[in-house]
Amino acid sequence: MLRTHTCGELRIQDTGKKVTLSGWVQRSRDLGGMTFVDLRDRYGITQVVFNMETNAGLCKEARALGREYVIRIDGNVAERSNKNPAMPTGDIEIIADAISVLNPSKTPPFTIEDQTDGGEELRMKFRYLDLRRNLIKKNIELRHRMAIETRKYMDSIDFIEIETPCLIKSTPEGARDFVVPSRMNEGQFYALPQSPQTFKQLLMIAGYDKYYQIVKCFRDEDLRADRQPEFTQIDCEMSFVEQDDILHTFEGLSRHLFRVIKGLEIGDFPRMPYEEAMKHYGSDKPDIRFDMKFVELNDVARGKGFNVFDNAGLVVGICAKACASYSRKQLDELTDFVRKPQVGAKGLVYVKFNEDGSFKSSVDKFFSQEDLKVWADKFRARPGDLLLILAGNPYETRHALNILRLEMGDRLGLRDPEAFKPLWVVDFPLLEWDGEAGRYHAMHHPFTSPKKEDIPLLESDPAKVRANAYDMVINGVEIGGGSIRIHERGLQKKMFRVLGFTDEEAQEQFGFLLNAFEYGAPPHGGIAYGFDRWVAVFAGKDSIRDFIAFPKNNAGRDVMIDAPSGISEEQLRELNLKRR
Repeated sequence: MLRTHTCGELRIQDTGKKVTLSGWVQRSRDLGGMTFVDLRDRYGITQVVFNMETNAGLCKEARALGREYVIRIDGNVAERSNKNPAMPTGDIEIIADAISVLNPSKTPPFTIEDQTDGGEELRMKFRYLDLRRNLIKKNIELRHRMAIETRKYMDSIDFIEIETPCLIKSTPEGARDFVVPSRMNEGQFYALPQSPQTFKQLLMIAGYDKYYQIVKCFRDEDLRADRQPEFTQIDCEMSFVEQDDILHTFEGLSRHLFRVIKGLEIGDFPRMPYEEAMKHYGSDKPDIRFDMKFVELNDVARGKGFNVFDNAGLVVGICAKACASYSRKQLDELTDFVRKPQVGAKGLVYVKFNEDGSFKSSVDKFFSQEDLKVWADKFRARPGDLLLILAGNPYETRHALNILRLEMGDRLGLRDPEAFKPLWVVDFPLLEWDGEAGRYHAMHHPFTSPKKEDIPLLESDPAKVRANAYDMVINGVEIGGGSIRIHERGLQKKMFRVLGFTDEEAQEQFGFLLNAFEYGAPPHGGIAYGFDRWVAVFAGKDSIRDFIAFPKNNAGRDVMIDAPSGISEEQLRELNLKRR
């Protein structure tokens, strides 16, 4: 063995032991008669001491070491005279007897420290170096532990992990597929799975009534902080269940992970209908760590000659507690913020509820003190509060106000990353209208069951049909979503017709599932969690990249291995993508 111990395990009780350590040189310090080297591996850092008086040759060798050299040290454990309580190994050091350079290193392109000088693109290009940093290591370890604990919990409640195929059939619904040409079947393609959806339903038909899988999925879609072209799901399905059964089961998984990973006991998981979430928060994934609900002002703000309000489909606002002292500069900053393209508002109206009970607003010309008092009463505002109001198209205005609400939550310190508020959002619309395509799309996917009482509306008034679907949201992040599935051939065919499929197209695309429904399909439903997102939320971060060992950048590229890349003409000919 090239080591007897790791660099994170030696303690004061090991004093006097003869040990061998191997690892990377984190840093070295030359203090004249002594040289100190911090040796790092995955488990921690141990200080190694070289003494010029006792072994000048060895000390000179140590001074020649560069950062990230891979070395082996033989020596004896000694108690440190200047202990470092910030390090688990800070009570001891190794008095070196011998040193071996196992591999030298070029000077790294950025410092491998918690606070590095490397930009994101540079660190992604040298990801194998970035992974040595303690912060990234902790993220990868957190991911590992959450995966292990998920498997433990699912096994404890009789779920079985089953792998499903990665080369499947492309379907027209959902995001764009990544496709894979078939060499042996000229002109035909596989798709990489966006989800194991149909396979897990087939497993329910096969009688495997509790399935799960921690599975890679693929979507060819535009990227952002919480999306990658390949990502990981905790994918689950159950038979002979209704919505409450699934919600209770996976509240159990959530509580288990919070308890064992974060040491937290989570209370209730409130349930919020989709319509309520959109009305009060402008989002189907509301952050309920703080209040600041939307208040609509259509009935009291219109008809006063202020065209911005009079011509708006919706006048709505939020109350920022104790913010009436905001300066004109701060209010101008908020106005500029809501005008950003990603927010989309044309402007912002503010009302200061002064400590003396008077009001000062940006629309004093149109509204009296009495008018503004009526507004304040609707907000249940108190002296010292600030009202922030937007107006316009209802959907766009709610969207913009949601972003402003989150921004105010950040500015006021109301979004504590160590406070966790989960909830279920339920009763989603089953369908959404695509004006460009001139047809309905499934809001979740085409296998989601309508609410039983809404099934008669499928053909007469599809827009009013609610889905038997649910999303788990934690701190404003959609962690997972699922539904009760359609399990009858007739209802599934009706759903396909509403989505614009002919019977022939439905049979061609999904005949395998429709046929399976004729062989005793049980009632079933499930959920899929975005595993990368969940790990990031537990760590209090927005981006999932640092929780994936080798992520892609915003352009969907792996800049480390330079992929995607071209392939040879011979490969193209073999795949029948180029004429021979």
